[in-house]
Amino acid sequence: MAAFRTVLIALWVVLAGYTAVVVARHGMGLLSIFFGDIAAIGWPGQFNLDFLCFLVLSALWTAWRNGFSATGLILALFAFIGGAGFLLPYLLYLTFREGGELSRILVGPQRTRYGGR
Repeated sequence: MAAFRTVLIALWVVLAGYTAVVVARHGMGLLSIFFGDIAAIGWPGQFNLDFLCFLVLSALWTAWRNGFSATGLILALFAFIGGAGFLLPYLLYLTFREGGELSRILVGPQRTRYGGR
Protein backbone atom coordinates (compact mmCIF):
# COMPACT_ATOMS: atom_id res chain seq x y z
CA MET A 1 0.00 0.00 0.00
CA ALA A 2 2.93 2.34 0.67
CA ALA A 3 4.09 1.98 -2.94
CA PHE A 4 0.58 2.68 -4.23
CA ARG A 5 0.32 5.78 -2.04
CA THR A 6 3.71 6.95 -3.30
CA VAL A 7 2.57 6.53 -6.92
CA LEU A 8 -0.64 8.46 -6.22
CA ILE A 9 1.31 11.34 -4.66
CA ALA A 10 3.94 11.37 -7.42
CA LEU A 11 1.31 11.37 -10.17
CA TRP A 12 -0.61 14.20 -8.50
CA VAL A 13 2.52 16.33 -8.04
CA VAL A 14 3.49 15.84 -11.71
CA LEU A 15 -0.06 16.60 -12.87
CA ALA A 16 -0.38 19.68 -10.67
CA GLY A 17 2.98 21.02 -11.82
CA TYR A 18 2.25 20.39 -15.49
CA THR A 19 -1.19 21.96 -15.15
CA ALA A 20 0.29 25.06 -13.49
CA VAL A 21 2.71 25.51 -16.39
CA VAL A 22 -0.04 25.04 -19.01
CA VAL A 23 -2.35 27.53 -17.26
CA ALA A 24 0.50 30.05 -16.98
CA ARG A 25 1.31 29.73 -20.69
CA HIS A 26 -2.16 29.30 -22.20
CA GLY A 27 -4.74 30.46 -19.64
CA MET A 28 -7.92 28.68 -18.63
CA GLY A 29 -9.47 28.19 -22.10
CA LEU A 30 -9.58 24.40 -21.86
CA LEU A 31 -13.19 23.65 -22.75
CA SER A 32 -13.28 25.33 -26.15
CA ILE A 33 -10.06 23.58 -27.15
CA PHE A 34 -11.16 20.24 -25.68
CA PHE A 35 -14.56 20.13 -27.40
CA GLY A 36 -13.22 21.85 -30.53
CA ASP A 37 -10.76 19.01 -31.01
CA ILE A 38 -13.58 16.48 -30.61
CA ALA A 39 -15.70 18.35 -33.18
CA ALA A 40 -12.78 18.37 -35.65
CA ILE A 41 -12.78 14.54 -35.68
CA GLY A 42 -9.01 14.05 -35.64
CA TRP A 43 -6.58 12.23 -33.37
CA PRO A 44 -6.54 14.99 -30.72
CA GLY A 45 -10.35 14.77 -30.64
CA GLN A 46 -10.25 10.98 -30.42
CA PHE A 47 -7.92 11.24 -27.42
CA ASN A 48 -10.19 13.83 -25.80
CA LEU A 49 -13.29 11.69 -26.36
CA ASP A 50 -11.49 8.68 -24.89
CA PHE A 51 -10.53 10.79 -21.87
CA LEU A 52 -14.12 12.05 -21.56
CA CYS A 53 -15.25 8.42 -21.33
CA PHE A 54 -12.81 7.89 -18.45
CA LEU A 55 -14.17 10.99 -16.72
CA VAL A 56 -17.70 9.60 -17.00
CA LEU A 57 -16.58 6.21 -15.64
CA SER A 58 -14.70 7.88 -12.79
CA ALA A 59 -17.77 9.92 -11.86
CA LEU A 60 -20.07 6.90 -12.05
CA TRP A 61 -17.72 4.80 -9.90
CA THR A 62 -17.44 7.58 -7.33
CA ALA A 63 -21.22 7.99 -7.12
CA TRP A 64 -21.79 4.21 -6.99
CA ARG A 65 -19.10 3.65 -4.34
CA ASN A 66 -20.85 6.21 -2.17
CA GLY A 67 -24.29 4.68 -2.70
CA PHE A 68 -25.50 7.51 -4.96
CA SER A 69 -25.93 9.59 -1.81
CA ALA A 70 -25.92 13.39 -1.93
CA THR A 71 -22.25 13.32 -0.92
CA GLY A 72 -21.55 10.69 -3.57
CA LEU A 73 -23.18 12.79 -6.27
CA ILE A 74 -21.20 15.87 -5.26
CA LEU A 75 -17.99 13.82 -5.28
CA ALA A 76 -18.98 12.44 -8.70
CA LEU A 77 -19.28 15.97 -10.03
CA PHE A 78 -15.79 16.72 -8.73
CA ALA A 79 -14.54 13.49 -10.32
CA PHE A 80 -16.04 14.43 -13.67
CA ILE A 81 -14.74 18.01 -13.64
CA GLY A 82 -11.45 17.37 -11.85
CA GLY A 83 -10.31 14.15 -13.50
CA ALA A 84 -7.10 12.76 -12.04
CA GLY A 85 -6.63 16.03 -10.16
CA PHE A 86 -9.54 14.86 -7.99
CA LEU A 87 -9.25 11.09 -8.27
CA LEU A 88 -5.61 10.80 -7.17
CA PRO A 89 -6.06 12.59 -3.81
CA TYR A 90 -9.46 10.91 -3.31
CA LEU A 91 -7.91 7.47 -3.72
CA LEU A 92 -5.06 8.48 -1.40
CA TYR A 93 -7.62 9.58 1.20
CA LEU A 94 -9.49 6.28 0.81
CA THR A 95 -6.30 4.26 1.36
CA PHE A 96 -6.07 5.78 4.83
CA ARG A 97 -9.80 5.86 5.60
CA GLU A 98 -10.25 2.19 4.68
CA GLY A 99 -7.08 1.04 6.42
CA GLY A 100 -5.40 0.03 3.17
CA GLU A 101 -8.01 -2.69 2.47
CA LEU A 102 -8.29 -2.69 -1.31
CA SER A 103 -11.78 -4.20 -1.43
CA ARG A 104 -13.10 -1.43 0.83
CA ILE A 105 -11.30 1.19 -1.25
CA LEU A 106 -12.80 -0.08 -4.50
CA VAL A 107 -16.35 -1.03 -3.57
CA GLY A 108 -16.90 0.79 -0.29
CA PRO A 109 -17.29 -0.67 3.18
CA GLN A 110 -21.03 -1.35 2.73
CA ARG A 111 -20.35 -3.91 -0.03
CA THR A 112 -17.47 -5.80 1.56
CA ARG A 113 -17.59 -9.03 3.47
CA TYR A 114 -17.25 -7.28 6.81
CA GLY A 115 -19.76 -4.50 6.12
CA GLY A 116 -19.66 -0.94 7.36
CA ARG A 117 -18.05 0.38 10.48
